[in-house]
Amino acid sequence: MTSRDLYIPHILLVDDEPDLLTGLKRSFANRLPDAEVSTASSGAEVLKILAGHRIDLILMDIMMGETNGLEVLDEIQALNPELTVIMMTGYGTIELAVDAIRRGAWDFVTKPLELDSLTRMLGKGIERSRLIGENKKLKSSICPDGPVPGLIGQSQVMQQLYKSIQTSADSNYTVLIRGASGTGKELCARAIHSLSRRSAAPFVMVNCPAIPEDLLESELFGYRKGAFTGADRNHDGLFCQADQGTICLDEIGDIPVSTQTKLLRVLQEQEIKQLGADTSTRINVRIIASTNADLEERIKEGTFREDLFYRLSVLNLRMPPLCEIAEDIPLLADHFLKKVQIELGSSKKTFSANALKKLINHNWPGNIRELQNVIRRAVLFCPEPVIRAEHFMMDSAWPSDTLDNTKMREQEIIPYKEAKEACLDAFTRQYVHTLLKKSNGNISQSARLSTLTRAALQKIMKRYAINGEQFRV
Repeated sequence: MTSRDLYIPHILLVDDEPDLLTGLKRSFANRLPDAEVSTASSGAEVLKILAGHRIDLILMDIMMGETNGLEVLDEIQALNPELTVIMMTGYGTIELAVDAIRRGAWDFVTKPLELDSLTRMLGKGIERSRLIGENKKLKSSICPDGPVPGLIGQSQVMQQLYKSIQTSADSNYTVLIRGASGTGKELCARAIHSLSRRSAAPFVMVNCPAIPEDLLESELFGYRKGAFTGADRNHDGLFCQADQGTICLDEIGDIPVSTQTKLLRVLQEQEIKQLGADTSTRINVRIIASTNADLEERIKEGTFREDLFYRLSVLNLRMPPLCEIAEDIPLLADHFLKKVQIELGSSKKTFSANALKKLINHNWPGNIRELQNVIRRAVLFCPEPVIRAEHFMMDSAWPSDTLDNTKMREQEIIPYKEAKEACLDAFTRQYVHTLLKKSNGNISQSARLSTLTRAALQKIMKRYAINGEQFRV
């Protein structure tokens, strides 16, 4: 019997209309017979239930009389940011639903409810919650006594990193995390927050390059109604959302100088001024920044403020490239193998000795993210219980070998969709490699050649663990 067979999901329905709750509970009893369904009619009741019961999914109305569903959502997020929450909204309140997604809801549905599509959505949400639970169990089983949540490794380099993370967590100083793409900078930032005195407050992750430059300031600091065309309501920025907690500014080296100046003020004064506001707002936020860029070189180029650099780097942490912690590769590989098997629902597999040797000897330019991708492909394409060295399709060989690996014997055929996605991944990786080679690693030039925005190209590069630095000559 598998963990999936033992899993009994618990759904909480939240609305101030008793008839709707009764009807939904009766419908889901027939449509989702394996699920346990409870109801609540107010935010206070929701929080009371969460305090005493395991809830896997919440279906909640945005408008409930005097109760604001968005405020309840904020409290749920503070208690359990991974909980799957689906918001119900009536016609004309789609903007509120979009705001709910931004505040942590997983999805939303519009009234009147269509039960078939809603049931499918709940099924997907339940599966998401199950996988999150499985992954948590997996992490604890692989590294039950690990000193730092989310990070895996027993090498001397990692042991020293754990000490530095704990020291950083014990203080309230700004932290600058440096390291190549794919080394786990976000995990490091989350670990510092979870080990700190701010752990019960929000952790807000900001991918700076993914936000267009003309929107970055309004997203970070917020704006008041009427501040600019289209500002039809007040908007709390990401710093306000992180109040009392931690904000991590990923790829800090890519933000424009104008925004750097305002960020410096936040660090100096612990206050922000929203666009269109007459006065500043005091905040209490710890700032962590991360980058894979050479900030000292950018200071010389005049694209990064020196005073901001010193403000950010009170504490410096360096994430080691995977080639420096090769002795941790078997532990990491085993972690990713179990994780991918859960993701794919595949049968149990193990590594041969030669397979582990190949992983240890590879140079891993894409670091831990590349290792994870290689293991995903191996699990996907290996039809046998033992993964051998030849099943690993490293990035250098992957593009040219993709189609050959999808032309399998009949007993080895994989689903069409999976094979298609694998080929598409290979094409994307090869295309971006060619772009960066042609531009000598210049991301802006590559974006122009491809007609992608710089932010879109960087998002693709991050997904496939492609580091532009390795293409510079």
